[in-house]
Amino acid sequence: MGRWSCTLVFNVLSALIITLLSGAMLEVKPVAVTGVPLHTDSRWIVNEDGRRVKLACVNWVSHLEAVVAEGLSKQPVDVISSGIKSMGFNCVRLTWPILLVTNDSLASLPVRRSFQNLGLLETIAGVQANNPSIIDLPLIQAFQAVVKSLGDNDVMVILDNHLTQPGWCCSNSDGNGFFGDKFFDPNMWILGLTKMATLFNGVTNVVGMSLRNELRGPKQNVNDWYRYMVKGAEAIHAANPDVLVILSGLNFDKDLSFIQKRPVNLTFKGKLVFEAHWYGFTDGQAWVNGNPNQVCGQVAGNMMRTSGFLVDQGWPLFISEFGVDLRGTDVNDNRYLNCFLAVAAELDLDWALWTLIGSYYFREGVVGMEEFYGILGWDWTQVRNTSFLDRISALQLPFRGPGITKGNPYKLIFHPLTGLCVIRKSVLDPLTLGPCYLSDGWKYTPQKVLSIKGTYFCIRAKDEGMPAALGITCSDPNSRWEMISDSKLHLSSKLCDGSNVCLDVDDNNIIVTNACKCLSRDRTCDPGSQWFKLIDSGRRSILTTSTSSMLNSSDLLWKPLSSA
Repeated sequence: MGRWSCTLVFNVLSALIITLLSGAMLEVKPVAVTGVPLHTDSRWIVNEDGRRVKLACVNWVSHLEAVVAEGLSKQPVDVISSGIKSMGFNCVRLTWPILLVTNDSLASLPVRRSFQNLGLLETIAGVQANNPSIIDLPLIQAFQAVVKSLGDNDVMVILDNHLTQPGWCCSNSDGNGFFGDKFFDPNMWILGLTKMATLFNGVTNVVGMSLRNELRGPKQNVNDWYRYMVKGAEAIHAANPDVLVILSGLNFDKDLSFIQKRPVNLTFKGKLVFEAHWYGFTDGQAWVNGNPNQVCGQVAGNMMRTSGFLVDQGWPLFISEFGVDLRGTDVNDNRYLNCFLAVAAELDLDWALWTLIGSYYFREGVVGMEEFYGILGWDWTQVRNTSFLDRISALQLPFRGPGITKGNPYKLIFHPLTGLCVIRKSVLDPLTLGPCYLSDGWKYTPQKVLSIKGTYFCIRAKDEGMPAALGITCSDPNSRWEMISDSKLHLSSKLCDGSNVCLDVDDNNIIVTNACKCLSRDRTCDPGSQWFKLIDSGRRSILTTSTSSMLNSSDLLWKPLSSA
């Protein structure tokens, strides 16, 4: 199938220059992130002007044994930060362990010594070459230097307390899972949150703090969740009232269902955000072993019951981790991603991709482990899969929200497999896929007619295998489009001979109608090309965009490793 692709080129930028104070901490000056601090307005995150700010983040790991943001041995920190911005992300979820701020010996340990303790001599040489101003900083100052670099490149930061002890996360038995576990002392945790919030008070690109990653394990329970998460939230707000306070759920951050009947009561308002995680492996191998339509319907329904309901209750929901194997060979991940993107577009969720990381210094005893979920390749110089980056670019923009759309709302016809939308070039040309910002507004009537808003033209099915056409006769059966299948992602119409067809996409991205596929229990069938989602949007200013597909190639910092 055809793809819209962006050309990514690699530019070397000058290394970040760091100014040290005589004290123990690095000076982090205010940066040019406008409209902050952020706050909430019902289910939306907004800036000081009340305009929606959609978090389109990527996770940058800094919680493993070295306690140094990954990749600094491969690239200058400013090149990484600029590259994040050039790929269309406006935010980084930066992970950290509690001991980084509660253990003075760890906080003051030089970066060089941290790597020496792990026997990572080649890593030391790499950091020395790429980030000479960081190699001999204490770990806490190195962490600050990364935040400063992101701010200098106009990238917001969510500080995510990932665990207490540095190391890989997560399991039910790692001692970091829930309050009272071996490495999860609630008092130390609150102290750590307070110190980190205080440290970054006044640093304007730090816009939020996530209290704890993936609560889990045999000790987890709802009553202790309320007891300690409320204390943690109040501690952060007292130390830094400017940041959003982000609460995770139970069961590896999959379950916030208990909020439905028992709200969180805090002394402050306008700062509370909830977060959830959703991966393909969240549901085991269901995507491989089941029919994708049925699995998507079941899994999406479960997500709405456990966390998605929050947007209907007027709370922002931040999917702070999602991701796939970007080699593109994992069928379970590939099928999940189509469903995830449909849901994320429909709800217009804030999100953070797992992960930026191309490779780790040291993970689970392995030196230089490659991360196949990483948007960058092993050496941090190339985008691992550019078509994936294109695919998520539409979701880096807000579809709706305060200050985003003008005039009357309308629908977009979103195609999750490509991340594109149905557009028309003219009345005579066939409908095709293209960037969502070029799409006409569509209207979906109670009679199930899909018409171009403000015109008499509607989509009509002509025949199986033929392009869908625009016409002005919109009362016939072949002008009505039912959302069918368990996934509700097929748009089906009836031809004159009584047979049913579904919207589909051919190899040239032309919108055609074909026999509807994968409606039975067949688990070998992949319906991705026929999945479309009607999403609410409206006329958006092109100036609000930040996606890679809209930037000039000279503005982009990463060359492609793969476009598969």
